[in-house]
Amino acid sequence: MSSLSPVSPDPSIPAVPRPEPVLTRDRPLSRRNLIQTVAGGYLPLIVATLVVFLPLLWMVLSSFKQSGEIVTTDLKVLPESLNLQNYRTAMTTVPFGQFFLNSTIVTLVGASVKVLLAILTAYALVFVRFPFRNLIFMLILVALMVPPQVSILPNFILIAGIGGKNTLWGIILPGLGTAFGTFLLRQHFLTLPNSILESAEVDGAGHWRRLWRIVVPISVPSIATVALVTIVSEWNDYIWPLIITDRPETMTLPVGLTLLQNNESNAAGWGVLMAGAVLVIVPILIVFAALQRYIVAGLTQGSVTG
Repeated sequence: MSSLSPVSPDPSIPAVPRPEPVLTRDRPLSRRNLIQTVAGGYLPLIVATLVVFLPLLWMVLSSFKQSGEIVTTDLKVLPESLNLQNYRTAMTTVPFGQFFLNSTIVTLVGASVKVLLAILTAYALVFVRFPFRNLIFMLILVALMVPPQVSILPNFILIAGIGGKNTLWGIILPGLGTAFGTFLLRQHFLTLPNSILESAEVDGAGHWRRLWRIVVPISVPSIATVALVTIVSEWNDYIWPLIITDRPETMTLPVGLTLLQNNESNAAGWGVLMAGAVLVIVPILIVFAALQRYIVAGLTQGSVTG
């Protein structure tokens, strides 16, 4: 039984090229492209923006309204006049200046120490060899998954036991460690080229000099991101300062709003409360506007390796 052999083509006959499939694309302004762009891009963006922006806009507009314009059956979006009486009442009813000073001290000191500890810890986890380094990093990851409310009672017992109740350092001390900042900076430090650090080591630079002369300058976006997240967290922290302080002399701004609410508990106090809330968020919005250009760069640096 003979096997069939394939028939070889005649070399004298030129091969006819097969036609390539033509890819048809929709026009940029076609109906299909417009629907996909609006439904998949602009519509979710508009919805997300409105969800975030409308409550803030309503709060700012309500801070200029009188009580009759807020508590009414007829919805009034815009205030009748830009009356600053609510702001004057909010700043004189409670010691707003003291609250602002306390929040500034707590935020600056707490955020500075947190960022410094995050830089030092992340550098040690990447560039310093010591026993149980991976185990320590795993414990930091575990700390990221533990809700901060779990540690409130132990922290209160500890801080109150050492005399930290109604003190600013009692507010600052329990939150000096930042697992998120350490994790983010460690992931970024892993992407740094080893050749630069090895060259500095050959030149006689120690860890301290390599950290502040090489690692920190080329990691400014990531460090700024950690600083921004830390500043916002410290400024807006409410639960722990509310528990550890009960005197106006050591209250921060978020806790001061609770004191303002207690003094303005009637229906006429909604405009005053909205004015107080505006005074609380304006400083942090200014900080966010100044540092927001570093956020995307800082969060994506650790995800790109070369």
